Amino acid sequence: MFESLQDGIRSALKTLRGKGKLTESNMRDGLDLVERSLLEADVSYDVIKAFMAGVTERAMGRRVMLSLDPGQELVGIVRDELLSVLGPVDPSIRLHEACNVIMLCGLQGSGKTTTCGKLAKLLQANHVTSMLVAADLQRPAAIEQLHVIGRQIGVPVYSEPGATDPVKVCQNAKARAESEGVRVLILDTAGRLAIDEELMNQLRRIDHQVSPDHVFFVVDGMTGQDAVRSAGAFNAALELDGVIMTKLDGDARGGALLSVKHVTGVPIKFIGTGEQIDALEPFRPEGMASRILGLGDILGLVDVARQVVTEQQQKDLEEKIRAGEFTLDDFKVQLESLSRPGLIQKLIGLMPGMSQFTEMMEQMDAEGDTRRLIGIINSMTTAERRNPKVIDQSRRNRIARGAGVPVSEVNNLVKQYDVMAPIMKTMASKGMAGRMQAIRELQQSGMMDPGRGMPRLKKGTGKRLNSKERLKQKKQRDKDLRRRKRQGRDSD
Repeated sequence: MFESLQDGIRSALKTLRGKGKLTESNMRDGLDLVERSLLEADVSYDVIKAFMAGVTERAMGRRVMLSLDPGQELVGIVRDELLSVLGPVDPSIRLHEACNVIMLCGLQGSGKTTTCGKLAKLLQANHVTSMLVAADLQRPAAIEQLHVIGRQIGVPVYSEPGATDPVKVCQNAKARAESEGVRVLILDTAGRLAIDEELMNQLRRIDHQVSPDHVFFVVDGMTGQDAVRSAGAFNAALELDGVIMTKLDGDARGGALLSVKHVTGVPIKFIGTGEQIDALEPFRPEGMASRILGLGDILGLVDVARQVVTEQQQKDLEEKIRAGEFTLDDFKVQLESLSRPGLIQKLIGLMPGMSQFTEMMEQMDAEGDTRRLIGIINSMTTAERRNPKVIDQSRRNRIARGAGVPVSEVNNLVKQYDVMAPIMKTMASKGMAGRMQAIRELQQSGMMDPGRGMPRLKKGTGKRLNSKERLKQKKQRDKDLRRRKRQGRDSD
């Protein structure tokens, strides 16, 4: 996500290389590129005007610190302005002793039903009991979907077959939750393909008669300006307490993320970063600003790493490595922990300095390659996994046939293991500083080269963009940007 914004920032930095200080003349081109990238990300024009005014005021005539060049200074200025747009945020949900009611609202297709389950899963991880309420009576499929999600995570779902009044359903669910000592009741309300008065009246009745403690607006992060318009309508009808933004993985351009708070005045509390039931995380402006600028997000990386490998698993593995017992079985366990859909791309995006390689990763089938490696290991005998040195050519031929891959892939796996095993043993005996030094040495040797100099590819294809196609895309972007600017001026 945020590819256009990241590309714009990187282009702006290129214009400042070799400059001694920030001045109006050498900053203008850089700031124009930042503004263009915001327009391409489908950020609200009012937000862009306010954002650029703040960046320009901070940048013009600012004296560069001795330790920074103008490019680094611009990154700091843009990051500070992003933080002022996105924050401050308190991602916690304040709960009182009695039953707490959370109402989710939003347009149809924004991901409300799935988000109900994700929110319940998040509460479950913090040892808070919850109950889901099927109050979307417009779509019978939504009721069944909520029951499926409830069974998946072990959370009860309240529904009334044949009911026609969602207010009554919510009131009865609240009474049930209070009698059973449930701490949090999550209401999955109805949506529409577009804003209409019937929907708003229904939500107002639920809000008035059930009195939810928290009202969260769920918005699809891929809808751009539509998200801004719907956010304004819901905020006018209800007193929102926060926003949950979904689908911020994949091709989301990020415009809605930067615009919704400006329109509603309420913070983004959580973001959905995948289809998995645990892919909901508290929103941290600092980490998101760093991601937008391509600087990575160390705290986010740590959180994801903890989800993949527990502290005890990591401790057990390090003990085995120190004892020289790192086998292909252990390698397989590490591969399996990385084989969750979208995880590798997510980790790459969170690593500092690696954002420029996410497009390259999209062209590679990293998850498929991981599954192929696991298939090769599964085709080995127990003795071969414990001691790969016994794998001669005839064994390699048999393993390749069993895994359905060329022999060369088996050879490559064995080579990777032969290189990795001593490195893992060395790193296990070092502290954090020693491990970072070992990684730097690997990078310098070329063994961890992420693909410097890769050509820009069409998304979803393996073809290079020729000059004619690049010119056509550039003309279309320029045309769209001129139209957006005219619309912004006409609305003033």
